[in-house]
Amino acid sequence: MSVFLGIDAGTQSVKLLAFDADRGREAHVGSAPLELDSRADGSREQRAEWWLDALRQCMKELPDDLRRRVAGIGVSGQQHGFVPLGDGGRVLAPVKLWCDTSTAAECGEITGRFGGEDRCIDAVGNPILPGYTAPKIVWLKKHNAEAYDALQHILLPHDYLNYYLTGEIYTECGDASGTGYLNIFRRQYDAEMLGALDPDRDLSPMLPPILDPGDSVPLGEAARSEFDLPAGVRVSVGGGDNMMSALATGSVETGVLTLSLGTSGTLFAHSDAPALDPGGELAAFCSSTGGWLPLLCTMNCTLSTELTRGYLGRDLDACERLLAESRPGAGGLVTLPFFSGERAPNLPDARASLLGMTGDNTTPANLYRSAMEGASFALRRGLDAFARAGQRFSAIRLTGGGAASPGWRQMIADIFELPVQPLGNNQGAAQGAALQALWAAQRHGGDDTAIAETIARHLEIDGDASCTPHPDTAAEYREHYRHFIDTLQQLHPQTGEAAPTPSEREE
Repeated sequence: MSVFLGIDAGTQSVKLLAFDADRGREAHVGSAPLELDSRADGSREQRAEWWLDALRQCMKELPDDLRRRVAGIGVSGQQHGFVPLGDGGRVLAPVKLWCDTSTAAECGEITGRFGGEDRCIDAVGNPILPGYTAPKIVWLKKHNAEAYDALQHILLPHDYLNYYLTGEIYTECGDASGTGYLNIFRRQYDAEMLGALDPDRDLSPMLPPILDPGDSVPLGEAARSEFDLPAGVRVSVGGGDNMMSALATGSVETGVLTLSLGTSGTLFAHSDAPALDPGGELAAFCSSTGGWLPLLCTMNCTLSTELTRGYLGRDLDACERLLAESRPGAGGLVTLPFFSGERAPNLPDARASLLGMTGDNTTPANLYRSAMEGASFALRRGLDAFARAGQRFSAIRLTGGGAASPGWRQMIADIFELPVQPLGNNQGAAQGAALQALWAAQRHGGDDTAIAETIARHLEIDGDASCTPHPDTAAEYREHYRHFIDTLQQLHPQTGEAAPTPSEREE
């Protein structure tokens, strides 16, 4: 009788999911909120001890009957964060997060020392972008020399939680590929890129060993005692939140695109080979299953809709009704939703814009629809990036908080011109981490079942909430999407020319 815990340390909360493997369903979900320290220079930071406090709160709420049956733990963490450790595992500074845009200058320095953006992509698979781990290390050296001099270990958020649980320092290729200094072709740290971070100090001894997918480590005695867990619990390698969400959505085989409508918006898919975007917007990450996970992340998704909802003073049900009162194109309003700068396109200093206002079209219904369309169009650009990398899809698996909106689900189907398949279990990364822990336990017990088979056994598509494109609306949205891209290019010429519509690509 086995229960597997999935821990997801996100930006807004730490979530704990208990998956009952005997019954094939979640048995408990709990969460604890997190604060975010934001500054005008683009800094977005958290304290590592906040994650531990939140984890303790979640574990305290775990029912005793489930606690006694825990056999494994998997950890998901927000990608790209930099946890600097000194002697004895002491955290030396606040953790700069994925949404931190204060490191644009450091990105330029690293890229220049390495030989330019094209060489970064050719040599290691990815450019160096604000938000990635690499520039955060250089930032620490420049802005907190005392902490940098004391630096002994360079960890990611999920690595740090694994360290707390096991007492061991390790990582895996999926999360490590979001640092900027992992060679995604060889699945090894790149010595030359590390030299571009710091020409005077060898950073390689500070990086965690890379374990294989399916590996696991015994739960440490300190954590076992603190959380009153049984003997014999093992902790899987875990991974970044996107890699764990790929497990939860079944994106472990080709042909399915996962779209997450969260604070950030994310598109990713499994690939059997590295998928490189000549435009440099698609992140060529590794998966946590031995393959690759091409991914595009926008920094403003439900952030845009929630801010707009707050301005309007409406609840979610009222905003859903506003969608029904408006038409595609929002009466000519165009929202560029760059409230937190943006990663794709790479506009770290951009600000949000609302354009096309008249005395007639600036209604609550159009304002809300425009915010949602702006976030959706920004993600739709990602589909063009996948196409440049040779990726094609037959369906979208939809997850994240925005997936609960029927209006948004249909909007995605119409804008992307693909069937949308929401999940019956929408717990995302926490669910994926629990399933990875289950798979790792099987492997530790001598069962060589492939992870795709384990995932398929527990994947649940919500057929009632699934939807397909409406041809007439999809045709309208092709024009509105082109208008969005033209507007984006006019305000930010560095983003390039308007992308071709699907019909133009076919021609």
